[in-house]
Amino acid sequence: MLSQNELEIAIDLLCGTAEAMGVTLSPNAAAIMAVDLSEYPLGLIERSLKACRKEVRGKLTMSDILSRIEAADGRPGKDEAWAIALASNDEFDTVVMTDEIQIALGAARPVLNLGDKVGARMAFNNAYERLVTQARAETKPVNWHLSIGFDAQRRVVAVNAAVQMQRIPQERGRMYLADLSHEPVTDDGRAIAGLLTGAVVRATPVVREKLKEVKKSMLEFRKASAEQKAAARKKAEDEFEERRAFLSQQAIDGLAKVAAHG
Repeated sequence: MLSQNELEIAIDLLCGTAEAMGVTLSPNAAAIMAVDLSEYPLGLIERSLKACRKEVRGKLTMSDILSRIEAADGRPGKDEAWAIALASNDEFDTVVMTDEIQIALGAARPVLNLGDKVGARMAFNNAYERLVTQARAETKPVNWHLSIGFDAQRRVVAVNAAVQMQRIPQERGRMYLADLSHEPVTDDGRAIAGLLTGAVVRATPVVREKLKEVKKSMLEFRKASAEQKAAARKKAEDEFEERRAFLSQQAIDGLAKVAAHG
């Protein structure tokens, strides 16, 4: 949440941006817009307004600002996300994916397993867009994580690519690469330990089934905690609304004082 000082700076930035775009924005309108944007960091708001000044033709709108804020969060579009999801379906491929991609793929997997890629893509897109919208509404930062495949060479390539695309920090990438150089004792051990080895290894059928059971248990645990997460989100939303009303009143009262002494 923006502090009172940051809120005043945001109001000035909004008025200045609107003026630079050839439109006058009233102080009251700027105050309301600033409060609506107060859940985002001031630096991100400033960068988004700068992009609006360069790219938008016509008056400044909240839609223009928010679209540029959302584009800066690092989440891929649905087409790129689907390509990443499909790549993760290859057990030999190592993929860096977001939480939203992983969950949306879980929703689409039953259809994908039936061989219906068109239907699976539709299910994935619907789930992915809903999850991304929810995450952005909660101003949740993007979280990229590694899904390790059997092919050792592809693992290194995937980690290096993720670092170059700034999807994972360099330090985290170095830690991944250091872990990938570790070699467990047996082939099954490599699979259970996350396949952290220097050779292409596939687990035995028995262990592969066990790994599937582990993944299934993890998904069930996520579902079980969904209600707790929903309750926490509701509490956070209520607190945000209270804070938003307070900031809005402060901004309006401040403008009233300035007008009274003007």
